[in-house]
Amino acid sequence: MLKTIRYAAFGLIALLSAGWGVVWFTDGDLGKLRLENLGAAIPGGVTVGGPVALTDTKGATVTEATFRGRWMLVYFGYTYCPDVCPTELQTISVALDKLGPAGKPIVPIFITIDPERDTQAALAEYVKLFDDRLVGLTGTKEQIAAAAKSYRVYYAKTTPKDASAYLMDHSSFIYLLGPDGTLRTLFRQGVGAQELADSLKSRLSAGS
Repeated sequence: MLKTIRYAAFGLIALLSAGWGVVWFTDGDLGKLRLENLGAAIPGGVTVGGPVALTDTKGATVTEATFRGRWMLVYFGYTYCPDVCPTELQTISVALDKLGPAGKPIVPIFITIDPERDTQAALAEYVKLFDDRLVGLTGTKEQIAAAAKSYRVYYAKTTPKDASAYLMDHSSFIYLLGPDGTLRTLFRQGVGAQELADSLKSRLSAGS
């Protein structure tokens, strides 16, 4: 299954590079890929996102239709992530704060790629560290793999030398989905909170 996800990630790289003229960087692993520009429009015919069936921190089933009619900021990561994930989630939280009431139509969503450790209880504790609005989602290994494949997310378990616990190598993007559930743009790793807020405000005002 992870082999399929890896191929999907490479497919997204090719699509982005060809369709948007962006530059990709990697330090030897796909988990460090990032876009050089702020965000990018989605070329016609490219599908990212789709049917999912996951579980929130209260045990309720969440599908792709649960938040239909609202904008969604989706990020894939895991609670044991030492740096990238908390940084990106903090950026999302600050950006929503900067939007104020204008940000109410947006639902921030955190989907784990480490269901083995990220239980409902673990996610509940984690997401509240960042923002009460943040929705944490987990599921079975198969459900997470299906969701990651749908969003062309790469992830894999890795154990650093001399480490007692494993880490998760993963791609890092913030996905913006419109009220109709279609992907509108991606934001690179390291995007600033003000940049993100400005882009979201512009898109919400334009309705696209």
